Amino acid sequence: MLNRLIPRDEQFFDLFNQLAEHLKTAANLLQQLFAEPQRTAELVKQIKDIEHQADVLTFSINQRIDKSFITPIDREDIHLLASRLDDVIDRLDGTARRVVMLHINEVREPAKRMAHVICQAAEHIAVAVTAIRTPSDVSAQATEIKRLEEEGDAIYHDAVGALFAGTPDPIEVIRWKEVYETLEIAIDLCMGVANAVHSISIKNA
Repeated sequence: MLNRLIPRDEQFFDLFNQLAEHLKTAANLLQQLFAEPQRTAELVKQIKDIEHQADVLTFSINQRIDKSFITPIDREDIHLLASRLDDVIDRLDGTARRVVMLHINEVREPAKRMAHVICQAAEHIAVAVTAIRTPSDVSAQATEIKRLEEEGDAIYHDAVGALFAGTPDPIEVIRWKEVYETLEIAIDLCMGVANAVHSISIKNA
């Protein structure tokens, strides 16, 4: 009876969509970063701006949880999904900053491929978040993200193995192992978002 008298705060779904769009934007910028290293400074700044916007949005979501009398899904699930989305964006920002800190001035194909995988995963995440109230649609997107995670893992393992082949320059090994690892973590975090959306969708079907 109370649920009918006091409307649920449906704005959370719009806020999730905004966060997912920030993730897509950051992923696309990171892909550009590895494709056009001459634009590193410009792209790193743009990614940092998106990361800041996502932090502000995540904070506002958490504040809204406290202020909303009735939420459309469990409060813990709202916090979980917002945090998982923000974590991926934070990791993409961290990857971009590592490119600067490690003085990466060249393009390596595995990094470009992993960044592309992240872009694809971000696209599927955005669709899944939009379809959160339709479990079958979310499940389809989660399946694709899982496939991309496996693809990213394969690229990562081959890339790190190649770093140690022959008599490599130790500095280059350190640089690129760090970059590959943070890209691989970002891909794993995308899977974490997919799992969260899928779980929430089924729970509220």
